[in-house]
Amino acid sequence: MTAKSKDDNPVGDSPDNEMTNIDNDFLRSEDVEADEVKKLIATVQTVKLPPPLMAKVDRELRSLNRQYGEVGYNSAYDDAERYIDWITNLPWDKRSEDNLDIDVARDILETTHYGLDKIKERILEYIAVLRLQKMARDDKERQALVGEVQKQGEQAFPVLFLVGLPGIGKTSIAYTVAKAMNREFIRIPMGGMGSALQLRGESRITPEAEPGQVIKGLRRAQTKNPVILLDEIDRTAEQARSQIMGVLLELLDPEQNFEFTDYFINFPFDLSEVMFMASANNTAGISNAVLDRMELIKMPGYTDDEKIVIARDYLLPRQLKITGMPPDAITFAADVWPAITRPLGYDAGIRTMSRMINSVVRKAAMRMAEGRGEKFEITNENIKEFLPSV
Repeated sequence: MTAKSKDDNPVGDSPDNEMTNIDNDFLRSEDVEADEVKKLIATVQTVKLPPPLMAKVDRELRSLNRQYGEVGYNSAYDDAERYIDWITNLPWDKRSEDNLDIDVARDILETTHYGLDKIKERILEYIAVLRLQKMARDDKERQALVGEVQKQGEQAFPVLFLVGLPGIGKTSIAYTVAKAMNREFIRIPMGGMGSALQLRGESRITPEAEPGQVIKGLRRAQTKNPVILLDEIDRTAEQARSQIMGVLLELLDPEQNFEFTDYFINFPFDLSEVMFMASANNTAGISNAVLDRMELIKMPGYTDDEKIVIARDYLLPRQLKITGMPPDAITFAADVWPAITRPLGYDAGIRTMSRMINSVVRKAAMRMAEGRGEKFEITNENIKEFLPSV
């Protein structure tokens, strides 16, 4: 994603990249009677906030101070404390440093996923664009051209929309993309989402109000340029689908997402540096406007031969590492793989194969822990001893 120019972003950093604090006179003033209010002021002064937001907080704390000793003060304080806790823990000006080394990114993608060449190519293209943009910042003429294009809402790279059957690796490839780019990863599960407020947040006037999933994810990530996966966007609740699609449109549109407003925070947050990805089993129920903002990439199911390669070269070594077993603790006879893969042919993904591998490793780990062997060869004769019990 590309960042909106500062001239077009009313909530971005000030020109000198500094953010104002609450007036120190207010902190020292004898009018501040409540120690709790002083603590909130001190909390706010430890972070950098956009100046308009700081002014908003200033007014709220002054109002809270005036309520000290009156009925309703405790409730107002709890509300203000919770709000300040959220806004002071958001990454208003924190970014992770992108990995712009294409060879390193290619190596990560190749060692974690088999195949998926089209997706890998798109990711490497994106990193190449970021690399050239960084170089352009040192060239005033080129940077002016880039800025002009960005003002028109153009994206550096389209939103990748991964479509395919369950279990074929849509979520894992998104995580790997974040790892390859050295960005934090946020997954927002959309399956069964019954209200757009789960994305947008609820107003503070509502009892038990809280921010939406986007703001919650940014707080966990602590950077404003993570990879955000909108997972299973085709499986939202039907009665809320149109409202949810409206929020998705705002998130994915570069002309809108630079000032995304969560109802709880009630202040625009710049999402233009976020790399959005989305996944779905199919495109049914997804509005045309949202589809238009994304680049659809169909992920086909795996063949039996591909499952064997993935199980042998990716799933088994990873599970051995997770379990703490030596990399050569378990070996499979060559004729075992086709025998255990063929019955799983109905599964387009690799989840069933993954469960089988996990079972074999667990049972071998049990035998190793009990002193019944150090290395195990899985053959057609003993495979049933290692498979899950029905």
